[in-house]
Amino acid sequence: MYTPVAADVAKLRNTTGAGMMDCKKALTEAEGDFEKAIDILRKKGQKVAANRADRDSSEGAVIARVNEDNTLGAIISLNCETDFVAKNDAFVELAYELAEQAIVYSNKEEFLASDFHGQTVADKLIEQTGIIGEKIEIGAFESIQGAFLGAYIHAGNKIAAITSLSAKVDGADEAAKSVSMQVAAMNPIALDETKVSQETIDKELEIERELLTKEGKPANIIDNILKGKMQRFYKDNTLVHQSFIKDAGISVADYVKSVSGDLKVTGFVRVALA
Repeated sequence: MYTPVAADVAKLRNTTGAGMMDCKKALTEAEGDFEKAIDILRKKGQKVAANRADRDSSEGAVIARVNEDNTLGAIISLNCETDFVAKNDAFVELAYELAEQAIVYSNKEEFLASDFHGQTVADKLIEQTGIIGEKIEIGAFESIQGAFLGAYIHAGNKIAAITSLSAKVDGADEAAKSVSMQVAAMNPIALDETKVSQETIDKELEIERELLTKEGKPANIIDNILKGKMQRFYKDNTLVHQSFIKDAGISVADYVKSVSGDLKVTGFVRVALA
């Protein structure tokens, strides 16, 4: 029977990330054929993935990355089953590496099909499922582009956000990060009132109208009251109108203008683990 040498086991382990004993067994089964051993490990991952397909993968790491010129960005969540795995340094490092690759892709499908060190991202996740023994998958995928982007990852890697500003100016880096922190903390539903869906507006109006009617407000003044209610709703729930978390006396829009008079927030993306 073929007996793997330590150098070959180490090489396979470095290539695949699999455990030492798994690498040794794969090389033994492959009779020293390195590529065949890799296939054996991948097939093991596929088997484990199939067995754990119905498992809940609600833990993980949420990572945001932007490119060097701050014009493209992406957030991914690399999901797993337990918080123990989510906090593992190797798992978090993989999440960062995958997020870095995700920057240039506009959707999750393209990203999963892209090459990652000689295999697709999708195959890498299957491989990691076999290695770790938990269901590993890309949960959320969000991409964004703009004149200047800044990212924020909350401690613990459970929430991340990226904000787009209208221009690259002095102070834009700090401003974009601060607004991204706002997005992470306050979870706005839209950039401003023009970006709120009609469905959301109609639902909010229906709720408020029903409450006002139950309070006995006269029908002829309810519409005027609703206008004020909706203004408050937009202030609380849209990013540029929210009170800035670092200075409640000003709005996010006012804060950005204080950095540069013509500077505006043009977009944002946010991902959080449930």
